[in-house]
Amino acid sequence: MSYSTADSLPRVTLDDVRGAQKMLSGIARVTAMESSRHLSQLIGAPVHLKCENLQRTGSFKLRGAYVRIAGLLPEERAAGVVAASAGNHAQGVALASALLGVHATVFMPKGAPLPKISATRDYGAEVRLHGVVVDETLAAAQEYAAATGAVFIHPFDHPDVITGQGTLGLEILEQCPEVRTIVVGIGGGGLAAGIAVAVKTLRPDVRIIGVQAEGAAAYPPSLAAGRPVSVEGPATMADGIKVGRPGDVPFGIIGELVDEVRTVSEDALSAALLLCLERAKLVVEPAGASPVAALLSAPDSFTGPVVAVLSGGNVDPVLMERVLRHGMAAQGRYLAVRLRLTDRPGALATLLGVLSAVDANVLDVSHVRTDPRLGLTEAEVELHLETKGPEHCAEVGRALREAGYTVMD
Repeated sequence: MSYSTADSLPRVTLDDVRGAQKMLSGIARVTAMESSRHLSQLIGAPVHLKCENLQRTGSFKLRGAYVRIAGLLPEERAAGVVAASAGNHAQGVALASALLGVHATVFMPKGAPLPKISATRDYGAEVRLHGVVVDETLAAAQEYAAATGAVFIHPFDHPDVITGQGTLGLEILEQCPEVRTIVVGIGGGGLAAGIAVAVKTLRPDVRIIGVQAEGAAAYPPSLAAGRPVSVEGPATMADGIKVGRPGDVPFGIIGELVDEVRTVSEDALSAALLLCLERAKLVVEPAGASPVAALLSAPDSFTGPVVAVLSGGNVDPVLMERVLRHGMAAQGRYLAVRLRLTDRPGALATLLGVLSAVDANVLDVSHVRTDPRLGLTEAEVELHLETKGPEHCAEVGRALREAGYTVMD
């Protein structure tokens, strides 16, 4: 890819990133890098997980937020800062501000997960709930900045933020000097841009692959058009990368230095989150699991050693439950089936006996006996089953049909 940034856009250099690394010493953790035997076997080369989900505040966002706020003039610090975020950026700004003695006001959507709201307050920020979608929240934060003089801290479209995120790239080279491919999720692009500046300057041979969710993939059409374009109504469970338009500053860097941007499905994101939990024993949010989703989707297309950046672990427990079920379903380990049976004493027990015989674990049963859609002697049952994979799902279906049941769905 090639794209020349406009002359008016600021540049980010390796020296900037090295300076940020010194600034962040003792502030941001040098997060662990863990090898993944399962993924290494899958792609046929070493795969390492850069565990930024274990960073302070649970994501990489502290790096950029701290560098941005630390660079403010004394009079700007005195005016305070303001940010808009549904989660990770909010917490990064809150902690960075507290460490630097700056008052922070963070606007969050009314539907933001309660754990993220609570954490942002606990880090010391004043939280204001406004709007239903992030765009409304962002507009409110910008209005607040204009009215009060507080400095708006953008989550990705500022060179200082990109510089701070780039320190993660330096850590990758220090921890895995033999790396050949780095895979990183992309929302607005600040993290990928920062990593690209640090890594490509020192190791231009390293391939950098960005990953977006299919339902929120603004970079592929933007790169094709040669300018940032918006995607209307981005939709994905990976809220950390659900951004409708690339940032101007990161877009120029990514177009110049990132080798490829891929997209992944919601099923792949669910499966990746489940794999991180089961195999790596790591709690990772869907956006943080997007590089793993890319590895699972096309394992033969990566040159190892590979480093997959797990960018965050701030997942709402309610979403975690839904995603885990989705991931299990995608792997054929969770099956929902609806069927009809004769409404007579013992009919449900007989059905459960059929399922027991094929070793299907019943998680939930819904039994409907009165409904206009049903015949006088019919009942409808919906079952949620834990299964062992696609072949076992097929076996369960065959057993039900052979037992004479009408499987509706």
